[in-house]
Amino acid sequence: MINVWRSLRFTLVFAVLLGIVYPLFFVALGRVVFPWQAQGSLVAVNGRAVGSELIAQPFPQPMWFEPRPSAVNYNADGSGGSNLGPTNPALVQEVRQNLRAVLRQNPGLRVNEVPTSMVESSGSGLDPDIDLQDAYDQIPRISKATGLSEAWLRSLVQRDAEFPALGLYGEPMVNVMQLNLAIWEKLHPSARVARTT
Repeated sequence: MINVWRSLRFTLVFAVLLGIVYPLFFVALGRVVFPWQAQGSLVAVNGRAVGSELIAQPFPQPMWFEPRPSAVNYNADGSGGSNLGPTNPALVQEVRQNLRAVLRQNPGLRVNEVPTSMVESSGSGLDPDIDLQDAYDQIPRISKATGLSEAWLRSLVQRDAEFPALGLYGEPMVNVMQLNLAIWEKLHPSARVARTT
């Protein structure tokens, strides 16, 4: 019977430590060390939250940079990829459909110039970043829709580009929300864009 009580005490102590104290400690640490990220990395325009820099969302109008396609329709509650294998006809159909949409939205592009990131959904379906070539390929469409010069848009992409740490692991990327907020600020100089906390 002693072993039963000892086991129960052991279970209770570790349930409290690992089920309550440990998670609360790291939530508090995150809010102190990374307050903006811990609150969802939300951005606001004129005091109204419009999205997050860490979670992609669709921008269906031609004046905005588009994120990668999403197999979960950018739903953060159910992130994930399509999990379709490379020989699955459904994946081939999805990529073809995305390719047709990209070519329709960006008429100057040829099929062999379209980066794979523009037609293949990401593993999470929520990637907020696109590679630089993807961004450059969207510039003519955005320039035409907004009246902003292609040179300005190209310099914007170069300004906001993020390169791999120490030049390792991955490709240079740019955050879609940052780009679109910069376009909004350029088109609406009186707009107040802020990170919310």
